[in-house]
Amino acid sequence: MSDGYSTDAKIVTQHLSVLRDDKHFFPPYEAAPLVRGDLVTRLPAVVDALSLLAGRIDDDTMRRLNHAVEGENHSPADVAATFLRDLGLTDAAVDAQTRARSLLGVLWQRRRITLDLAGWHMVLTGTAEFLACLVAIPLGIVASRWPRLAAVALGGAGVMQTIPSIALLAFMLPLFGIGAKPAIVALFLYGLLPILRNTVTGLRGVDQRLIEVGLGLGMTPGQLLRQVELPLAAPVILAGVRTSTVINIGTATLAAFIGAGGLGDPIVTGLTVSDANLILSGALPAAALALVVDGVLAGVERWATPRGLRIPRAE
Repeated sequence: MSDGYSTDAKIVTQHLSVLRDDKHFFPPYEAAPLVRGDLVTRLPAVVDALSLLAGRIDDDTMRRLNHAVEGENHSPADVAATFLRDLGLTDAAVDAQTRARSLLGVLWQRRRITLDLAGWHMVLTGTAEFLACLVAIPLGIVASRWPRLAAVALGGAGVMQTIPSIALLAFMLPLFGIGAKPAIVALFLYGLLPILRNTVTGLRGVDQRLIEVGLGLGMTPGQLLRQVELPLAAPVILAGVRTSTVINIGTATLAAFIGAGGLGDPIVTGLTVSDANLILSGALPAAALALVVDGVLAGVERWATPRGLRIPRAE
């Protein structure tokens, strides 16, 4: 047994019969247009255009359109264009772009869309990571001096990591609604633990003899932190930032389920219409983005390592 809908394409594919709901238990299917408010502001005529579809899409019609996409592997744009043309609501000379069938073709055809999605994906991840650094690094500095605080802070951040990412996103919905805000908050919480843990570990790993030498030279605790401890702990701290960022780039793909956008959009759409190429058009760029960011942050990590601690490359 599985959940089903009256407009599901599998009804056509598997030759199923739809029973009449004479008790009116299930809500009826009523198609309605959904657009962003800024589109109506920019193009007021879109309301009149969409109203031409009123009462023209019933269960059977939607079922056949879904089957054309899922069962016959036509692109949604082609199916929509054909439907509008059959209704006489579009110019016969205007046609949708034929979608490529191969994975490489889809990737090339969607290259500009993918770049835009990747840019927004980095905005989501970058904002969350920036906020995580602002909180986790200062908290880690204080926690490295106070073992009890370290236990509480690391325990709390660890609990956040144990919550499944999709569940954490769902928890944010009642608080922040749908969109980028709940996604950023969830990614921020998810990114805390690696940064906090590495900050505490890096500062605790500084050789105490170096601190004693600094105190012997008359350095204040603040000077010791800025000029000795943080420079020596910087590679470990940045390794935590690197780990946190790469994890969140992957986690951010799930943010599309709550309307946050990013490279998860084609994945969610592809899952809906059972299109493997569309799914991969979001998954592959997300994986490539994670590898690129990991390489960049690895370079920053090497650059931040004090020269005397750098391991010379083998000739």
